[in-house]
Amino acid sequence: MLPLLSMAKKKQSAGKSTLLKRSLLIIGCLAAGALVYVSYRVFGPNTRAFGDNKYFYIHTGSTYNDVVDGLQQQGIIRNAGSFNWLAKELGYPSKVKAGRYKITHGMSNFDIVKMLRSGKQSPVTLVINKLRTKEDFVHKVSTNLEADSTTLRAMLKDQVYLRQFGLDTNTVMCAVVPNTYEFYWNTSADAAFRKLEKAMDNFWTDERKAKAKALGLTPIQVTILASIVEEETNKNDEKPLVSSVYLNRYRKGMRLQADPTVKFALQDFGLKRIREGHTQFDSPYNTYRYEGLPPGPICTPSEKSITAVLNTPETDYLYFCARADFSGYHAFAATYAEHLENARKYQAELNKRGY
Repeated sequence: MLPLLSMAKKKQSAGKSTLLKRSLLIIGCLAAGALVYVSYRVFGPNTRAFGDNKYFYIHTGSTYNDVVDGLQQQGIIRNAGSFNWLAKELGYPSKVKAGRYKITHGMSNFDIVKMLRSGKQSPVTLVINKLRTKEDFVHKVSTNLEADSTTLRAMLKDQVYLRQFGLDTNTVMCAVVPNTYEFYWNTSADAAFRKLEKAMDNFWTDERKAKAKALGLTPIQVTILASIVEEETNKNDEKPLVSSVYLNRYRKGMRLQADPTVKFALQDFGLKRIREGHTQFDSPYNTYRYEGLPPGPICTPSEKSITAVLNTPETDYLYFCARADFSGYHAFAATYAEHLENARKYQAELNKRGY
């Protein structure tokens, strides 16, 4: 009987061992499955279907709940629960940073939280070309950056604020040099202006300042004159000649009588033909009524226009008008009689074409 009892015990022991192995195997599989599930939720894609990339904006002062709501409302994340769990595990709710973040298709919760937590945002490329008014500048900046338009508009009217840069409410646009700039989206109005003003300072190298001085002008005066040249012609090869006309007039104490300054004074940039009534409009920017340069630029001149002024050739030209061939170029004259003949030809062509 003893051998039989011993065999039974062995079978019972073997059965328990098999059951234990099976249990451990099941637990292991469940654990592995849970690990795979958690790993997928952390490192697997959690973005909805959209194009190659999408930008997510976090405004200054936003809370963690604002971020989660925004991610959901803009259709960026598929599963808010898994995102919320990981974000809290990584301590993101207390480290929300404003900015513009690039979300690419297929990003995981870990990718998104890591980027937002680090504040590694994508910069904004701001291309500034010709701007005519301060309001144009405010619109350009405030539609591309978080910078508050009301704050920026007030800054441009604040004489005390502008004085620290050697500017005033008329010359303030001299600080804006057309170029391509990079900003972080959440840049403030003050920081944005300071960056542009610093770029202007860098633009005015010792060489450029020396050329301005040789002409008897300050960098600001060069910019103002260049703004008139910029509006007079888009032909870079004749800009130096246009500059010579105005510089000769300026030196002789003559009124510049520049048509673009009348358009600026009237704030009517669509005028095709300047008539006598327009030239009588009372404004310090109207160079038909007031001698010298206007008090500020009438646009943000390009580098080529500024360079044209700095390299103004010596001429005896005092007049110019558009050529009658409508080529976009101008006919230059040293005497009023010659100018009248050039103007007569152009006016005749205008009438012929019904302008």
